[in-house]
Amino acid sequence: MAKRITIDPITRIEGHLRIDVEVAGGKVTNAWSSGQMFRGIELILEGRDPRDAPHFVQRSCGVCTYTHMLASIRAIEDAVKVEIPKNARLVRNLLHGAQFQHDHIIHFYHLHAFDWVDVVSALSADPAETAKFADSVSNSHFGGTAYYRDVKNRLKTFVDSGQLGILNNAYWGHSAYKLPPVANLMAAAHYLEALKLQARTARLHALFGAKNPHIQTLVVGGITSVRDLSAARIGEFLNIWKETQDFIERVYIPDLLAVAGLYKDWGAIGGTTNFLAWGDLPETDQEPESFYMPRGLIKKRDFMNVLPASQEKVTEHVARSWYEGNKDLHPYEGETKPQHGEFNEGGRYSWFKAPRYEGASCEVGPLARVLVAYGKGHKEVVGTVNHVLKTLDVPATALFSTLGRTAARGIETLVIGARMENWIGELIGNLKAGDTETYKSWKMPNKAQGVGLNDVARGALGHWIEIDKGKIKKYQYVVPSTWNLGPRCANGIRGPVEEALMGTPVADVKRPIEILRTVHSFDPCIACGVHVVDSESNETYKVRVT
Repeated sequence: MAKRITIDPITRIEGHLRIDVEVAGGKVTNAWSSGQMFRGIELILEGRDPRDAPHFVQRSCGVCTYTHMLASIRAIEDAVKVEIPKNARLVRNLLHGAQFQHDHIIHFYHLHAFDWVDVVSALSADPAETAKFADSVSNSHFGGTAYYRDVKNRLKTFVDSGQLGILNNAYWGHSAYKLPPVANLMAAAHYLEALKLQARTARLHALFGAKNPHIQTLVVGGITSVRDLSAARIGEFLNIWKETQDFIERVYIPDLLAVAGLYKDWGAIGGTTNFLAWGDLPETDQEPESFYMPRGLIKKRDFMNVLPASQEKVTEHVARSWYEGNKDLHPYEGETKPQHGEFNEGGRYSWFKAPRYEGASCEVGPLARVLVAYGKGHKEVVGTVNHVLKTLDVPATALFSTLGRTAARGIETLVIGARMENWIGELIGNLKAGDTETYKSWKMPNKAQGVGLNDVARGALGHWIEIDKGKIKKYQYVVPSTWNLGPRCANGIRGPVEEALMGTPVADVKRPIEILRTVHSFDPCIACGVHVVDSESNETYKVRVT
């Protein structure tokens, strides 16, 4: 007998996603990931001036808009063959680093934490004991008995009101929660602190990008924020960066280690097999050799043997997607011809295409980047990963998991955030030396092709453009959530999330929090409904979750 459970919606993500799984013997035995939203911006761009593309594509999302603009700008720059000045490269890196800091802090505290933290349990915590526990975990500048008493009273007022808002439908009291009350109260307090900080960190984009979201200062050939490169503006950027990095070092990473230490069994759940990183954050004009986060491909978890990666080996399959045709095509030849149908788990069931690298399904994102960097001997990444593994007393194989994915996000936030200080110093040095160049002129070709690759908070991103008679003839982009949440391909190979869900334990099919943990660990850039099928019955339940 099978049970079918619909979790609708899964919040704490962006967009629209549906996931179906079959459960037998308390574990997931099959899974399908379905993107429920058609984008179609590629069609809107056809016939337009290429310089329009960055402004359109960054509006694919209100969360990671800078990254789409950067990929689009790079695609056009590749087509027109222009190399940007040093100052433009540095400002772009600083904006990109700020994206990592902002995005990953939000994910850990506001999108993912409630999969591990029982907020209602925090009401039974003793504030004095919580203060002692917090002091043993980190040395944050906020805390103490009075502080945690105030947080507890605020939570109690919230719970007693019966109007829990975003917390209303969570699975409080679930047996899968393992943190003691003091840890839950500390985490709830830090959730609130992170909520205040994220507004400050978002200002980093506004300082050099005019606003957030949808920055305005990137152009083909460089940047336009010349007047923003003043001592006062750079000083303000530096101060907010310091504030954010201090939180990462003194709160985020200690919280991550404290929580992970009580969920070490998740170091064997939710893993995938292959990993791809385009790499990013160039430190000279030699690319990809100078990327601070390197480019590479890992097959069959062999992270000590990182292979070269080339966009030429990427294809997108549509045999299981709601598009015309069945061919797998490189993005330059890719087509976007929507053909919507019913959800058919044996046929077509998603608006996502299925990206493949040499036919292989690849996970992209923080774990892929950290594994590639570790395998290539990246000094800061190797040191931080080894520290995390030693602190948690887990083997390196634990990285291939939901826990490893969550840890990798924190690791790269710390490492990339620290590197931003170098770029700020280099920018100041250039300006003091009289180098104020931020833009190089160029000419629009009659015909050209270009590709723009970057590695963004959620993973490998690529934009491909074909120009004909000075206009966009074809435009395609393959985003991280397409890599991670795409459906099966023509060869029946599962996408990374589908693969990661296999074997996931489900203690209570009416409250499948374990599935949320793995899905959220990918930081999906889509909103979703999740459907769970238990092959031992045919009962249907409908639940809601925050």
